[in-house]
Amino acid sequence: MFQYLVILGAIVQLAGIYVYIKDTLLGVTKPNKVTWLMWSIAPLIATFAALSKGVTWAVLPVFMSGFAPLLVFIASFVNKKSYWKLTPFDYICGILSLLALILWLITKDANIAIIFAIASDGTAAFPTIIKSWKHPETESTWPYTTGAFNALTSFAAVRMTNFANLAFPIYLVIVNSSLIFSVCKQRIFKSPRKTSI
Repeated sequence: MFQYLVILGAIVQLAGIYVYIKDTLLGVTKPNKVTWLMWSIAPLIATFAALSKGVTWAVLPVFMSGFAPLLVFIASFVNKKSYWKLTPFDYICGILSLLALILWLITKDANIAIIFAIASDGTAAFPTIIKSWKHPETESTWPYTTGAFNALTSFAAVRMTNFANLAFPIYLVIVNSSLIFSVCKQRIFKSPRKTSI
């Protein structure tokens, strides 16, 4: 029963990514390539680590949080107008993110792998969080809203409340919420216009 909710979450996230990719191809949205590449790698590693610990349906949202960014990363090369200029900070975050993945390969412990995957994914998120904060017009909330919904569905499929089952989905809810807030902050805190009498 609960696996159907997880499948629904995956479908919803794909729909959100479809809208984001369409906006990317049109040049409306400008994804940060470093972020989206690392977002595709870290969750896929966390997926395999969770599978090795016996996690079943609850891992589908984590897998989708890696597969969907991979599609965005590929789409970001199609339209030159969707290019976001990378800064040294972006590359530093990418290197730190990659370093976390290398540390996982050295440790080969599933729980440590999940910790490093979260560290890698979170470090990769910094450039896009900063970009969304400073230039919200270059982002869309669709992938983050549907990504948060997808992550929340994994809690319905969890059979055992342990680190392997809960860590990455909790992180995904937090990081997606942060991105939504960064994009929407101006609308949230916009002061009402004063009407003249």
